[in-house]
Amino acid sequence: MRQPIRQIAYFVDNAEQAARQHHQLFGSGPFFLVEHIPLSVCLHRGQPAQLDHTSAYGQWGGIMVEFCQQNNPGPSVFHDHPGGCGALHHVAVMVEDLAAAMQQYAQAGHATALYAEAVNGPAYAMMDCLVGLGHFVELYEASEQLVGFYELVRAVAQDWDGSEVIRRLPAH
Repeated sequence: MRQPIRQIAYFVDNAEQAARQHHQLFGSGPFFLVEHIPLSVCLHRGQPAQLDHTSAYGQWGGIMVEFCQQNNPGPSVFHDHPGGCGALHHVAVMVEDLAAAMQQYAQAGHATALYAEAVNGPAYAMMDCLVGLGHFVELYEASEQLVGFYELVRAVAQDWDGSEVIRRLPAH
């Protein structure tokens, strides 16, 4: 099983501000900001939950970087991380079969901390790998929609002149 890291993600108080700061420090970007990402299914540790979050996605060399902001209070995979805001929260990998990968992680002792389905988007899971790795691992299948988004972020970054660091995308 080869699962190369496709993305690294940080939990932050303000996704837009964090993206701008990251750009200033590393030259990453541009960042695509999606606010209040709607979920049709959200299970936190197996229980129905509400998660209102905003993310900024940008290219940092050969890898995507994401800044995640939770907009609502309450328990969540973001609040589960002992590092709190500013910490490396998760790395993301694409798998062939999400259910099988979730089962494989569970058998290795890594519980599903979050299972979610985006409205008009892919299902994904955050596996609790805090013990051993110090962060979560996000799993999702390499759907045409998801791979297309990764390719868009990478392509826009290729010849980017550094202007318009933040680009807003609708959440749907």
